[in-house]
Amino acid sequence: MSTPNLGKIDGGLGQGANPPAGGAQEGVHSLDFILDIPLKVTVELGRTKMAIRDILQLAQGSVVELSKFAGEPLEVLVNDRLVARGEVVTVNDKFGIRLTDILSPMERIEQLK
Repeated sequence: MSTPNLGKIDGGLGQGANPPAGGAQEGVHSLDFILDIPLKVTVELGRTKMAIRDILQLAQGSVVELSKFAGEPLEVLVNDRLVARGEVVTVNDKFGIRLTDILSPMERIEQLK
């Protein structure tokens, strides 16, 4: 009975395999193996700090004041990192967000520091 070879994950390019030709296609093929990885996407309307006593007094209809003003752009976070800003829209009676500003790759790299 033989043991299956569980070698390293390399995006489909095994040792000695030729990379795909075509320049632009090369980047696409090298990312294929990560395209299905789930990420946590959060749209943040605002934040606030509250004491436990205030939270326990919340009831239906209570208003919680947030740190942002009405009309300010919402923040779109991926794995708790800011990647874009946008505004609330409704589509078929559901809420969504229209992206108005996407951070450049350089701005996203700066956040990692």
